[in-house]
Amino acid sequence: MLLLFISITSFAQILNYNIGDVVDDFTVTDTHGVEHNLYEYTAAGKYVYLDFFFVDCNPCRTTVPIYNEFYDKYGCNDGDLIMLSINNGDDDNAYVEWYDEEFGGTFNHAPAASNEGAAAAVDNNFNPQAYPTICMIGPDNTLLIGDIWPISGVQTFEATFATPGIDPTVMECSLGVTEIENLDFSIFPTVSNGQNINVTLANQVAKNISVYDVTGKLVYSNNENSNQITFNLNVNAGVYFVKVNTDTSSATKKIIIK
Repeated sequence: MLLLFISITSFAQILNYNIGDVVDDFTVTDTHGVEHNLYEYTAAGKYVYLDFFFVDCNPCRTTVPIYNEFYDKYGCNDGDLIMLSINNGDDDNAYVEWYDEEFGGTFNHAPAASNEGAAAAVDNNFNPQAYPTICMIGPDNTLLIGDIWPISGVQTFEATFATPGIDPTVMECSLGVTEIENLDFSIFPTVSNGQNINVTLANQVAKNISVYDVTGKLVYSNNENSNQITFNLNVNAGVYFVKVNTDTSSATKKIIIK
């Protein structure tokens, strides 16, 4: 572990910032149309990992499934850590989505921004020397690690926790929290503009529905008394969590508003 830690911290392939520098804010839109703002994540106390890549980069194709496993293990951006993939600006949404499907592995995939989602400006601002370059940014907006390399497994990323001295929670990715087994509900559509979101419970009656953004802020709540509910969300594009409560249990599922 010590040798791994030394190898991680001895690289700094981000050329425009030194370790400890405050990095500039940015907003990118991923290939699914969801916006991601760096300072919004850090203001919520998150540690942010950026994976700078391009589709035809062979080392990127090798490491992206490990990055996605890391993303999956720590909650798919629902927990203490945020993972984003930033294209160098050479590739459009369709090509990046092909790359994810072809090389991303069997785990849930970290959101990726292409040249259609303002990724090139972020790549130029950070100016990675090589690809992939994966860096770590702290809640104070400072660059903590300039290049996480070499990557041999999820443990490579977990070794970075020693730099700020954190112990992030391993989370159930698809739900953000562990779902209560005896509450089964479906939600459709899971990607929408926020209108006519339908929740159906298989064998219970919902008493309340609450919706939270990625920072944990409540953006919608309504008391219910039905197993079939339709509601609308007037919120910004992003990832949200729909929590359904019954008299005896609760469960949470993720949706995306475009």
